[in-house]
Amino acid sequence: MTMDDRNTRFQPAASKAALHLSDVCLRLDDKLILDGISFDANERRIGIVGRNGSGKTTLARVMAGLIAPTEGVVEIAGIDVLNDRKAAIGKVGILFQNPDHQIIFPTVEEELAFGLTQLGLSKAQVAEGVVGILRLFEKEHWAKAAVYQLSQGQKQLVCLMSILAMKPEVIILDEPFSGLDIPTKAQLSRYLDRAEARLVHITHDPACLAGYDRVIWLEQGRVAQDGPAAPTLGAFTQRMNEIGEDDDISDLAS
Repeated sequence: MTMDDRNTRFQPAASKAALHLSDVCLRLDDKLILDGISFDANERRIGIVGRNGSGKTTLARVMAGLIAPTEGVVEIAGIDVLNDRKAAIGKVGILFQNPDHQIIFPTVEEELAFGLTQLGLSKAQVAEGVVGILRLFEKEHWAKAAVYQLSQGQKQLVCLMSILAMKPEVIILDEPFSGLDIPTKAQLSRYLDRAEARLVHITHDPACLAGYDRVIWLEQGRVAQDGPAAPTLGAFTQRMNEIGEDDDISDLAS
């Protein structure tokens, strides 16, 4: 029996959970960033909360398949996001904190077309998808707009439209409201509330996760608490008040 045969024979079956993480660890430069994170989740709205440096942004990238864990398994919608990147593109999308780190094309329509092209759609299908998502958001007039001329909130909306156009089953949100004004946050929240995809919202701000189906509190790269939103967020907020970290307390109050 060859090594390939053994790997095939003993490969674990894909989990039925929409999100399946098993003993996920990540070590960078001899520092343990993620330490044995495991959970299965099928809820429609899932929050991951943690203070600065808790590992939550790193976890977002691991779940999206952008960083390989040192150990463990990550499956999204039944797909191993690291080892099956082609399938993962159509299953999971990630909205970064800074849209400038995500946008790569000069015009809105080109940016929207990129993800659809990555799915292997024809030119006609891509064009139809671009028109459709612009129409859905009532932004048809943005098609030829230069991205650099848009505000930060408008850029973030373009990123969200790009993801939604691909119709992923799971969208990972990494501090999507950071640096945005209140009206823009409210607008993006309304769009996200209407999204059919399952949302995994990662933030340091418990107010963003009120009303979510489930919240996972991450502390020093480990799961500190996992359960319904109200008690988990309450415990997190109490802990933040107890440790009195000025930077995080300021962020939480904003």
